[in-house]
Amino acid sequence: MKQPRAWQRMLSGRRLDLLDPTPVDIEIEDIAHGLAFVARWNGQTRGDFAYSVAEHSLLVTEIFKLQQPNAAVKWQLAALLHDAPEYVIGDMISPVKAAVGPDYEALDARLTAAIHIRFGLPAQIPVKIKRQIKKADKLSAWLEAVQIAGFSEDEANKFFGKQDTALTEKLNIRLRPPMEVRDDYTRLCKQLMDAV
Repeated sequence: MKQPRAWQRMLSGRRLDLLDPTPVDIEIEDIAHGLAFVARWNGQTRGDFAYSVAEHSLLVTEIFKLQQPNAAVKWQLAALLHDAPEYVIGDMISPVKAAVGPDYEALDARLTAAIHIRFGLPAQIPVKIKRQIKKADKLSAWLEAVQIAGFSEDEANKFFGKQDTALTEKLNIRLRPPMEVRDDYTRLCKQLMDAV
């Protein structure tokens, strides 16, 4: 019986095998382009442009730097890349991830490890750093929920935890054309890699 195709051709010309991804088949331009066109919240946000995973990742990186001002540059890079596998597997909302189960987590883990290695990070990020990035990710989700996804602050507090108002009051969601977001994501990744 013929095996189903499990690789995707990227715009760079690379073929990424989703079942056995290798770092050599990963390019930042492919990640940035893919993430700039993947909508968070299944596209259910206000505004003229979808709020992309790339824009979310830029915001998480900004929040991470505010919350962890002494963090090493490599961990800022890890924050930027925290949702990078979604450039090929999309952004599934939490209820869908739960329904898919452990297969989704295994696929995500394989892709994450290959991406980390490609960009000079350890395959597994230290637990402390993962928690810090998750904290920034939750604040980003809270902001998105309240500012563009129609949640009340009480609802956002329930799902994402009560957040530091000193930060929530000075951070604003930006909705921009995908190509602009893609270019900013690529630029920041290269700056961080040069500084590591």
